[in-house]
Amino acid sequence: MIFLRSLVFLCGILIVALTVLSAVRTFVLPRSAPDPLTRSVFLFVRALFDLRLRWAKNYRDKDRLMAFYAPISILALLPAWLALVALGYIGMYWALGASSWLEAYKISGSSLLTLGVVTTTSFPMTFLEFTEATIGLLLVALLIAYLPTMYAAFQRREAAVTMLEVRAGSPPSAIEMILRYHRLHGLESLGEQWRTWEAWFVDVQESHTSLAALVFFRSPRPDHSWVTAAGAVLDAAALTRSTVDIPTDVQADLCIRAGYLALRHIADFFAVPYNADPQKSDPISVTRQEFEAACERLAVQDVPLKPDRQQSWEDFVGWRVNYDTVLIALAGLTMAPAAPWSSDRAQAYQFKPFSRRR
Repeated sequence: MIFLRSLVFLCGILIVALTVLSAVRTFVLPRSAPDPLTRSVFLFVRALFDLRLRWAKNYRDKDRLMAFYAPISILALLPAWLALVALGYIGMYWALGASSWLEAYKISGSSLLTLGVVTTTSFPMTFLEFTEATIGLLLVALLIAYLPTMYAAFQRREAAVTMLEVRAGSPPSAIEMILRYHRLHGLESLGEQWRTWEAWFVDVQESHTSLAALVFFRSPRPDHSWVTAAGAVLDAAALTRSTVDIPTDVQADLCIRAGYLALRHIADFFAVPYNADPQKSDPISVTRQEFEAACERLAVQDVPLKPDRQQSWEDFVGWRVNYDTVLIALAGLTMAPAAPWSSDRAQAYQFKPFSRRR
């Protein structure tokens, strides 16, 4: 019997320790650290949402429903953690001499929620009561402190996404972005946008890997998405570098590199497979016919194009191949609204275990 109680006590300590570690990984650790418990909660909530999505009539209904997915998943983390902490302490209270499992349950619940309705007299169990109450308060405090940080990052992301509608239309289009700059500002002014979006990609990479739930926070408007905005900017930079006949701007190169690195790091967190060293000969989701149609549309509006169309296509593929796979996968994963050359070709993406790294 002593051996059994000792084993239960150790199991209780392990459960509490792993739960606290899960909270630290999710809320405190300032880097990408996939956690199995957080993953399980998000997957469970997503399964419930998928059941409801079967009755959605159109995309707007789906978007309205999925807007609640990330917030509810985050709030569900707290009761999941509290339940596991309570479970671990129930085992420890029983191992230290609680008269029954029911009595251990009452002591644990009273201590965790700081109700004080059930108390003990022995020093070891009193010590456990204080530690359990402290852990419960810390978990609640972490969640409260976590939300403002998340929403600050969300607002920074969405400010740029909303501004892009003025420059690239809705849904955002790389071709429309180039046309509007050609008509209103001049193509030389694109360099300012490449700098702005390079900084945006860096911010998104940092925030969406350390605060992974942000990936599923949907834009305030159903036709906006951070994924489709990223795709439009990257395609505009790739077309500018490969096809539009203007002086070379290395800032476009830096923007593309910052963009595909950001998307790849986010894809790593969700175990999205991709080729880390793609070649220009690798296939992309944009067809040659779509590329030719884009060139014709640009030419009709008097946008200067490079004369060698074959070379332009090869150069465009060389840029696009760096982010094509991860862009399409993230568009499917987040259920992004339809946008040209990104979510319009994204199949429903199957959730991958985000505790398993590439």
